[in-house]
Amino acid sequence: MTDILPMRKIAKIAKATVKYRQIAVSIRQVGLIEPLVVHPQKGEAGKFMLLDGNVRYEVLTELEIEKVKCLVALDDEAFTYNHKVSRVSAIQEHFMIMKAVKSGVSEARIAEVLDIDVASIRKKRDMLAGICSEVIELLKEKRPTAATFAQLRKVQPMRQIEMAELMSATNNFSDSYSKCLVAATANEQLIDKEASREINGLSSIDMARMEREMDSLSKDFRKIDEDHGKNVLNLVIAVGYLKSLLDNAPIVRYLASSYPEILTELQKVVASRLLEGPTEAE
Repeated sequence: MTDILPMRKIAKIAKATVKYRQIAVSIRQVGLIEPLVVHPQKGEAGKFMLLDGNVRYEVLTELEIEKVKCLVALDDEAFTYNHKVSRVSAIQEHFMIMKAVKSGVSEARIAEVLDIDVASIRKKRDMLAGICSEVIELLKEKRPTAATFAQLRKVQPMRQIEMAELMSATNNFSDSYSKCLVAATANEQLIDKEASREINGLSSIDMARMEREMDSLSKDFRKIDEDHGKNVLNLVIAVGYLKSLLDNAPIVRYLASSYPEILTELQKVVASRLLEGPTEAE
């Protein structure tokens, strides 16, 4: 805790709010549910700037906690972090609840402190039952819902991995999308070959056609995704080469006098931030 540098002080009036008291009670009774987010402080080895979690940090300080688990951000986005921070995912929340239960905190106590019913705690606890470890690793920092995992449980482990990869590639973790992926799954990859494929309003012919179309789309998408990475790499190299050319004064003078329109377009390409290479922080 002494290595963390908070960005602001919590006002006394804020400490009198209901929200502050709820956080304080939660940490006191259950422990820290959502980790602090920090970034290594430049020029000060072993020190970390607090990007997210000022209230939690204040409560932990009042409780005289010496050590706390944190999420370490790779980029210093101190002034915009709260707008971009990825909140605790469903998988992270599951493991935090499991840790609290293993530490001796009852499910009823967790529900009371977090102001939710015990049934919700049990659903979060059992959310990953039947999900293979590879899928958990793929989705641990994504935003799937409990309903998405319910759909994943309907298919065999290898199909679970395929679905997780498709959802990650399209950045779509919705229940409806996962239902479509289950509906497009071949019979031999289903756990329950009858119930798993049921979607209201679709006949068996529709289901078969959707299976073929989804399989074709999946193959096309993987091919595009693979080619996209290569194309971006080639473009980054090309932009780097253009930058070296435009750093040469005689070349710039020649283009300016003979081909001003081309020079303008090349300068636009070089000035674009969309094709920059990885930064030092990355």
